[in-house]
Amino acid sequence: MRVNSPRQKMRLLPLVLLALLYSLLSCPTPSMAEEKNLLDVWSEIKPPPPVALQPVHLDPKTSALLILDIEEWTCNAERRPRCPDSVPRIKVFLDRTRAKGMGVIYSITSKGTPQTILPEVRPLDDAPIVQSGVDKFYNTELEKILRDRGIKTVVIVGTAAEGAVLHTATGAVMRGLQVVVVLDGMTSATLYAEQYTAWHLLNAPGTKGKATLTLFKLIDF
Repeated sequence: MRVNSPRQKMRLLPLVLLALLYSLLSCPTPSMAEEKNLLDVWSEIKPPPPVALQPVHLDPKTSALLILDIEEWTCNAERRPRCPDSVPRIKVFLDRTRAKGMGVIYSITSKGTPQTILPEVRPLDDAPIVQSGVDKFYNTELEKILRDRGIKTVVIVGTAAEGAVLHTATGAVMRGLQVVVVLDGMTSATLYAEQYTAWHLLNAPGTKGKATLTLFKLIDF
């Protein structure tokens, strides 16, 4: 069809403009075309610098050691290969805390029993044991136990790092407690999980500025 008159051209102008607008909207802009999701750049992500460790001085009267889920089925060479190696270190520190009269509290998983706690670190006498999922404050008496004893600082060791350690540490911070997580007493199935947990504790909202990372050798009483 030939368009000769000005009136015919004016009638077609809105259609031409609409077609032009549609073509612009349907074509991605350079920024949209270059946008990548997390999986696209996964291999390019570099780990952050190593976390900072701090020396820790504990008051045995207002501190408690939490030993989380060091059980036969959670802490073994097949499930979490690094966990069994951490047990002798936990045992040495456990002996130190007992000698200082500091309280010790245990947790077990939903499948565990007091008898499944590894013999090297098994509770003595009437040491409290709580049973829950990853957050050991959830549906347990842990908060009450700590409050009744006047505890202000909890020292956390155990497995898994990204499970019981991370979530219980977060729960403790949310309840106004000082939190100390011992890196050579914290394990998981992979090094990445341990690394992520350490980074999270020092950088994530909630625990940032309220959790301290340390090593057994950096703790005194």
